[in-house]
Amino acid sequence: MTMDEDTKVLKDYLTFTVPHVTVLAGAILGVMMILGVPINVALGLFAVAYGIMLTILGLIIRPHVSGSALYRLMMAFFVGLIGIGIIILFYGG
Repeated sequence: MTMDEDTKVLKDYLTFTVPHVTVLAGAILGVMMILGVPINVALGLFAVAYGIMLTILGLIIRPHVSGSALYRLMMAFFVGLIGIGIIILFYGG
């Protein structure tokens, strides 16, 4: 079973870019925790920042994999992450 070209590009994208964004977002969360930002605010900002960074990366790769159902699911998750972050910020306590 071989992968089509869109799936290969998406796999490479996920393998080589998402870990870097995850480390950056985690560092932002760590700095907020060290500075004593309330946990709900820190987690909300983390989710929003992480979702925005992943969404930007997804939009960059869009011309190559926009037809893939996995890409659409992934982008829905990224936008959902932003929404969850906003909900945590406003209704998190």
